[in-house]
Amino acid sequence: IAFIPARCGSQSIKLKNIKQFCGKPLIYWNIIALQQIDAITEIVVATDCKEIADVVLSFGFSKVKVYKRKAENARNDSSTESVILEYIENSQLNKEDIFILAQATSPLTRNLDYQKALKQYFSSGVDSLLSCVRVKRFFWDEKGNALNYDINKRPRRQDFAGQLMENGAFYISSVGAIIKSKNRLSGSIGIYEMPEYTAIELDEEDDWFVAEHLMRKYILKSENNHPVQLFLTDIDGVLTDAGMYYSENGDELKKFNTRDGMGMKLLQQKGTAVGIVTSETRELNARRAEKLNVNFFYQGVKNKLEIVNDLCKTLNIELQNVAYIGDDINDFELLSEVGLAACPADAIETIRNIPGIKILTKKGGEGVVREFIEKHLL
Repeated sequence: IAFIPARCGSQSIKLKNIKQFCGKPLIYWNIIALQQIDAITEIVVATDCKEIADVVLSFGFSKVKVYKRKAENARNDSSTESVILEYIENSQLNKEDIFILAQATSPLTRNLDYQKALKQYFSSGVDSLLSCVRVKRFFWDEKGNALNYDINKRPRRQDFAGQLMENGAFYISSVGAIIKSKNRLSGSIGIYEMPEYTAIELDEEDDWFVAEHLMRKYILKSENNHPVQLFLTDIDGVLTDAGMYYSENGDELKKFNTRDGMGMKLLQQKGTAVGIVTSETRELNARRAEKLNVNFFYQGVKNKLEIVNDLCKTLNIELQNVAYIGDDINDFELLSEVGLAACPADAIETIRNIPGIKILTKKGGEGVVREFIEKHLL
């Protein structure tokens, strides 16, 4: 169970949890990261606020439900533990269930962080686990005493181990342990270490600007300084409308859009290589690739990310130099890793919810590749 407290009140930024952050409501980023993890069966957003509830439900995520928390556990002085215990008391959870407290104000937490932390939690046998960052700073008390280093042997930063600090991103425990201790942490406690940039807290407007910059730099890889040197596209559902047409003689037909072909030609004239990567193996796909005169054509591909990784090594470029447009679940891994990802307007929900993906206005087969190229690559 992933549990996200999100109350209406905010002493510094009004309705902070649903304020726009890199183009999405702040709470969206944790929800989408959790939604993508198979081991998580339910995501509970505990709020006292109709505005937050409406925004969360508008995402349409299959695992999400909203819990209306009591007003007494949503005050400025209410503890997070109070709403956790309230929810556990009013739900049908088992003591063996794993409870993940996730904070909406930590949008830099990736799905990979949750996956690795859960794996560490189960393999290490600890009772609880929390996320921390390693801070290489020298601390003092009010009396002028150095707390974590010897002033006579001041270490260089690269030789300094630093200290672990909670970044407040998430905490993992069992329901039973929380009930017994009335605390998010108890027993033997493990540490999941996250990058130092995830230590930022969204308390003031200035924090917001800095955090958005960090988000774009480290998480939303589509908005980076890596030039696109290779454009790749899927066929079915992108270059076509995903329809399968058959003649009276049993011939298989597909409808392509000529504007997509011109867009790819314009991109080649600019000096960018273009290619097609598709899971299907069809002669008509090969004929279309030949007609388009693409630089690279792969069909019958089971693992698109693996193929493109190999191609990048051959071309001596990074995945960050690749733009890809896809629409279905077999495109998910590749779209999650390339520098610039896009999908048609009618792509499946899982694809449309990939952080940073460009959702285009056209559907597959309607010239969506041309739209992508003209808007983002030319």
